Amino acid sequence: MHLLNLGILAHVDAGKTSLTERLLHSAGVIDEIGSVDAGSTQTDTLALERRRGITIKSAVVSFTVDDVTVNLIDTPGHPDFIAEVERVLGVLDGAVLVVSAVEGVQAQTRVLMRTLRRLRIPTLVFVNKIDRRGARYDGTLRAIAQRLTPAIVPMGTVDGPGTREARFLPGPGPYDVLADADDDLLAAFVEGRVGGDLLRGALVAQTRQALAHPVYFGSAATGAGVPELVAGIRELLPAADGDPEGPVSATVFKVDRGPAGEKVAYARLFSGTLSTRDRVPFGEGRAERGRGKQGPGEQGRAEGRVTAISVFDGGGETRRDAVPAGRIAKLWGLAGVRIGDDLGEPRKAHDHFFAPPSLETVVVPGPGTDSRSLHLALTRLAEQDPLIALRHDEGRQETSVSLYGEVQKEVIQATLAEEFGLDVTFRETTPLCIERPAGTGAAVEFNKKDGNPFLATVGLRVDPAPAGSGVSFRLEVELGAMPYAFFKAVEDAVHETLDQGLYGWQVTDCTVTMTHCGYSPRQSHAHQGFNKSMSSTGADFRGVTPVVLVDALRRAGTLVHEPMHRFRVEAPADTLGTLLPALAALRAVPETTETRGETACVEGAVPAARLHELEQRLPGLTRGEGELESAFDHYARIIHGIVPIRPATTRKR
Repeated sequence: MHLLNLGILAHVDAGKTSLTERLLHSAGVIDEIGSVDAGSTQTDTLALERRRGITIKSAVVSFTVDDVTVNLIDTPGHPDFIAEVERVLGVLDGAVLVVSAVEGVQAQTRVLMRTLRRLRIPTLVFVNKIDRRGARYDGTLRAIAQRLTPAIVPMGTVDGPGTREARFLPGPGPYDVLADADDDLLAAFVEGRVGGDLLRGALVAQTRQALAHPVYFGSAATGAGVPELVAGIRELLPAADGDPEGPVSATVFKVDRGPAGEKVAYARLFSGTLSTRDRVPFGEGRAERGRGKQGPGEQGRAEGRVTAISVFDGGGETRRDAVPAGRIAKLWGLAGVRIGDDLGEPRKAHDHFFAPPSLETVVVPGPGTDSRSLHLALTRLAEQDPLIALRHDEGRQETSVSLYGEVQKEVIQATLAEEFGLDVTFRETTPLCIERPAGTGAAVEFNKKDGNPFLATVGLRVDPAPAGSGVSFRLEVELGAMPYAFFKAVEDAVHETLDQGLYGWQVTDCTVTMTHCGYSPRQSHAHQGFNKSMSSTGADFRGVTPVVLVDALRRAGTLVHEPMHRFRVEAPADTLGTLLPALAALRAVPETTETRGETACVEGAVPAARLHELEQRLPGLTRGEGELESAFDHYARIIHGIVPIRPATTRKR
């Protein structure tokens, strides 16, 4: 028996959670199929998920098909929860991308398929809702080929689309697309020696290499096409690999809390076998360690003892003494573990698949809500979603969170009320800007000179760096010129200080170079012990570094940049006359406008601050027929208007 870790992905409301229910029912895991509308599904376990009818947190459930055990991971479909999807993608062996036969290829569908193809995750496409009025077969296939990928293989046709009796008719599809990636198969086509076994073998091989994508049609509601999809999952997608005898290597993709408040880590094992009572090192994954922070210092790793293990089995969970490579497990005992941590041997670095949040808001405690309780609750939420990036302003006693969109804000508010009993509101959502150095600036504070209260010499130079390069810390002094711990204290203080620039925003895309250093060695009065007042400590370097760095930043100057999203709007061509002026009013910059028949496509860039308004206004501008696709693209310097200043904590000298 082999194992498959399978993700179900889709645009919101395409029916992926309903498909999950149908798959569990067909495998005999559940006797009755749950309903999203009724809030009775297996994977939407949060009360908020059941009430809203959307998936907010990823969920794992297991079922068996013949000799294959499938760990199925249901993921959120709403773009506000794309970070939850990102964490899952790194642990998958294969995926099913669900498309609606009625709505067709939607904005989030395109984002997901681009990412799946970039990561080379073997993917089957399931076109759902063939029983709904307006369901299309030819039109949906054409849209998939044009807007997702031309490398598709239809696995059959549909009889009676748009009716309750609609059914999927499996049959040999046009396999000629397979020849595009297989010279031997192309030669066989030319020579007329193509047989069923050859084609099937090529389909299996190319699907597992993410070169081809079989397309199934069906209905999660009626079960049409689901048996054929299950057969495809079993036959076409690759099994999980990994050496159970190798060194332990795993990735944490989700963190939850148990009934007693204990941390529970969801991890995929890629190598080795992890047992209860094992001590395992854990810490930030290499991708996290390299994300905009470079320098002589290394991120520390902690160590914990695994006290309990559960694996997913038959729709439920089973306690085990050990978990081997390939499995997904729930782990207890790792108190300091965080999402994205590597367990055991660090894995090869990977890129982040989606952009970080580009919006933020201030959480305002309601009447009777204690600020300490609120901060604790938000800290718990940040454990489950680190990208909300809590930021506390001590001076104003305010806490802000980062967001992908307005729905995420509503979910945070409801979660705080239902799970923690805290009443909160939010300030208006604002863009999450950044600062970049305008030029070069340098400053220095010398030990015991010019009123420097710290027993430390620190000189720093700030230089601009290429966009997207993050922050680099370098030395122009000898590493042996003072104890390494002092260099590390400076580096840490540099990164901490750059979290708030001259306008209060994070400073990035710069190189900070240490140009001067010095310290007072351990000293003591005659016949006495060590005198701290006469000798440098790490606190001296942590104290003087912000003073020097802010001075260097002032001399360099910084420019505020706002997040910009790439947008694509498809709308009736006769609405361009009202659409284009509205885009201009929102500071959107159309770069291309193309008309194909009765449909127009406009692509360009729009400030993240105006994206929600564009979403709200688009239906009225396009008679309800407009479709918007957007994704973060870059940061643009704010040239016109008032430069936004973010409230910053008070710096102390």
